[in-house]
Amino acid sequence: MFDIAYAMGQGGAGGGGQGGIGAFVPLILMFVIFYFLLIRPQQKRTKEHKQMIESLKKGDRIVTSGGIHGRITGMSDTTLTVEIADKVRVKVNRGNVAGLAQAAAQPQPQPQKEEEKGSGKK
Repeated sequence: MFDIAYAMGQGGAGGGGQGGIGAFVPLILMFVIFYFLLIRPQQKRTKEHKQMIESLKKGDRIVTSGGIHGRITGMSDTTLTVEIADKVRVKVNRGNVAGLAQAAAQPQPQPQKEEEKGSGKK
């Protein structure tokens, strides 16, 4: 019975060093795949976001990470003052700016009349 167990084991002198290196090849391959599919694109997006935040100026239309659309009316090192409606201004951290709104100036929608609001049309 012990003879069968010894027959299934590897010999001490044959190919033991190569098996250790071969075991790390799949791990290295997985790291390379993760780098190109996850890490590198995230670093690129972070770099682009940082450049966009640094290039903000008064009058730019922005969208915050919370989904608030507005126009920059004031700036400091860490915050922006954003006008979200007529005479309504909020302070927003620079890091919370998700991106610029449409660069092309779009015409402002006309306010609806009272009879159109109650008609239930969507």
